[in-house]
Amino acid sequence: MPSLKDIKTQINSVGSTKKITSAMKMVAASKLRRSQEKAEAARPYSSRLEEMLYSLASSAASGEGIIKLLTGTGNDQNYIVVPVSADRGLCGGFNSSINRETFKLVKSLEGNGKKVQLMPVGKKSRDFFNRVMKDQIIKSFVDLNVSSTGYESALNISNKLQELYFEGKFDKCILVFNKFKSAISQEVTQQQLIPLDVSNSEKEEEKDNSSNAIYDYEPDEETILKDLLPKNVSIQVFKVLLESDAGEQGARMAAMDNATRNAGEMIDSLTLKYNRTRQAFITKELIEIISGAESI
Repeated sequence: MPSLKDIKTQINSVGSTKKITSAMKMVAASKLRRSQEKAEAARPYSSRLEEMLYSLASSAASGEGIIKLLTGTGNDQNYIVVPVSADRGLCGGFNSSINRETFKLVKSLEGNGKKVQLMPVGKKSRDFFNRVMKDQIIKSFVDLNVSSTGYESALNISNKLQELYFEGKFDKCILVFNKFKSAISQEVTQQQLIPLDVSNSEKEEEKDNSSNAIYDYEPDEETILKDLLPKNVSIQVFKVLLESDAGEQGARMAAMDNATRNAGEMIDSLTLKYNRTRQAFITKELIEIISGAESI
């Protein structure tokens, strides 16, 4: 039977942990509001930009220069997968779900005879794939802190991806990230970044057959594409980073809320155990005193 001092020490220890998790929950809740606003504000801009590129896609007949970002290389053999995770833990299954989905995707592509390289974003993905697929990591990005650095972080990733693409290092790029749904829900999402997935444009046309307007572009479509396609890569990466940041704060808030609740339940259980143990010690001492008095 543990001593009263041991139980009391354990209660104090869990109480200290509860204070920390409660504080982390409030910090995450504060950051979540700002991150959510930024993520939701970026969605309309990125979606409208993609829609404009979809409408221009039909004019891109040749896959030369920048237009390759839209038409592709003509091959489907080399892939680069970009898992976007957090730099810190204590956010439930946020990071493990990204690593698990990315691992499944890589094995699926390799099973189909594709060559796959990795460009992890975030320490948790980098550390995970350093253990299991170190030879396939071509570059990694950590400590981005997108809430502070903003668009610059996305631009660095975008520039590196486009540099590798035009050097012929890969044919397709797929992002794997947690899309923010709500404070307690994030959806693991795959998005083909390069080349632009024009199959979505066909779905949009099926939804809205009433939009039969003919647009005239100034300057011509190809000039607009050459300017917008590199920007679209950066914008989509920025959107994904914002979605991931908001999802991370939501997951951390939920995880710390659960940890605080569990700590409270453990303190109640330990307090009950402490009182029962104390009562047992008192009863034992009383029995010893009464037995001694009777023997006299």
